[in-house]
Amino acid sequence: MKTTPKTVLISGAGVGGLTLGYWLAKYGYDVTIVEQAPSLREGGYAVDLRGPAVTVAARMGLLPGIRAAAIHNEGSYVNERGKVLAEPGKIMELFAGEGDTADAELMRGDLLELLHGATKANVHYIWNDSIRELADDGASVQVTFAHDAPRRFDLVIGADGLHSNVRRLVWGDRPEFTRALRYYVSIFTIPNYLGLKDQELLYRTPGKLAGMYTTHRAEEAKALFYFSSPELSYDFRDVTAQKQLLAQQFAGQGWEVPRLLEAMETAPDFYFDAIRQVTLPEWARGRIALVGDAAYCASPLSGQGSSLALVGAYVLAGELKAAGGAAAQAFAAYETAMRPFVVTNQKSAASSGKQFIPESNMARWFGDVNIRLLPRMPWRTAMVKMFRAPFDAIELKSYEG
Repeated sequence: MKTTPKTVLISGAGVGGLTLGYWLAKYGYDVTIVEQAPSLREGGYAVDLRGPAVTVAARMGLLPGIRAAAIHNEGSYVNERGKVLAEPGKIMELFAGEGDTADAELMRGDLLELLHGATKANVHYIWNDSIRELADDGASVQVTFAHDAPRRFDLVIGADGLHSNVRRLVWGDRPEFTRALRYYVSIFTIPNYLGLKDQELLYRTPGKLAGMYTTHRAEEAKALFYFSSPELSYDFRDVTAQKQLLAQQFAGQGWEVPRLLEAMETAPDFYFDAIRQVTLPEWARGRIALVGDAAYCASPLSGQGSSLALVGAYVLAGELKAAGGAAAQAFAAYETAMRPFVVTNQKSAASSGKQFIPESNMARWFGDVNIRLLPRMPWRTAMVKMFRAPFDAIELKSYEG
């Protein structure tokens, strides 16, 4: 007779962790989420929900809140004088779909608030703490926390991002588990000093992109930087060194870059990281599994990080329900369902960098021309299907019945 595990610990209160907590609690599990931050992370950057992720959000009853919090920025590529060269935002409108299934873009913090609101009554939270040790004896997992008292859980799930603590503790910190795409990204909040409204302005030079876009708060905007580079040595915890590195990379650049870098010094939420993908041979060991970026980060270049986390959490919880809590069976079914979807999106991200951040002025010009011409081309429908293929490359089961 199968025995359903009763207690689950999830590491990370991000999109994947909160979504997993929602579904596992709905299916009768006693769920605890541990998060190293002292509270829910507010703000953040804009994220997209596409295709099956929109379906999952609808099944959670979150779609009205997501639509209400959505941002609708018109994206434009500009030159050093601010003149518009192309409007990729108009192309994205072709790709986004219509009606209830249309894609949604919103700030990550707003999505987390919606997910937290859907879980806080049925999920236990441990804030300002992290996992120090995990001991899986085959029947349960003994968890030693940095601050809280040790406890046993039937299952432990790492939903703690690219630099996953659970992955490091169980799989080890091995270089072959991540793939560097040779790009770096930085995002931070700045005053909306240009008075933008529903706009995203992007300035590109060979191997570099700088931009700013609006949120639903009129007084603020987000500064955005990407650049290509061979592997750089830096400490992902040392913010001061990261700011210096970014300033060096964009020194002498035109448009609004000097003002954006100046605003960086007082930004309340500076983020910088290498763009990497996580490529684990398996996503579970014993009674411990991973979900979202911790298991299969596709990188920001995919535009699918939150969607993969949302869908992956839904599938993992559903397969645990379908297997009656048999962990090995559920984890195997979860990976079988999700891995083709993940691989497709990782391949798409790996090839998109040179389109988004061209390596030459000629490549940039050619891309701008294509953007201007595509809405009038007879093959635009085929292009839309090709663009959307990675986003829709999974057929969701219904586990709720």
